[in-house]
Amino acid sequence: MSTVMSRDQRESFLTSLHVGTLSVASTVDERAPLAVPIWYDYSPAAGVRIITSRLSRKGVAIERAGRFALVVQDESLPYRYVSVDGPVVETRPCELDRDLIPMATRYLGVETGAAYAEDWHSATTGDDYVYVMRPEHWLSADLTAALSALTPEMPAG
Repeated sequence: MSTVMSRDQRESFLTSLHVGTLSVASTVDERAPLAVPIWYDYSPAAGVRIITSRLSRKGVAIERAGRFALVVQDESLPYRYVSVDGPVVETRPCELDRDLIPMATRYLGVETGAAYAEDWHSATTGDDYVYVMRPEHWLSADLTAALSALTPEMPAG
């Protein structure tokens, strides 16, 4: 029994609301790859979009590597995950209305998200950038069917 998600399943999962884990080659040779939680947005047409300071460890590493990976998971049964990696295909300064408010409202709702975005924007020095990655490689798993076969009372994902 395969646990690999179909293209539609993995794109739907990646589109849904999760905090992702960004992974990118370290900027320091002796360190492991950088792996940190991050808000993201995904659409099949545009790819994976994140926002971070160009001067942060994440931003410096992404600029240097020119690519990153993102893992998104469900932490409750039945476990599911999608992992994507690929090149950065767009880098641009983050704009409040175009980028920051939509990202914050995705995670925090309309009122709280807008207030959070305004606070974040007013506290930055203009070094926040949007990085867009085009997924080239996909890994995924959905244990719903496998676990349901073992435990019939398991709720479907």
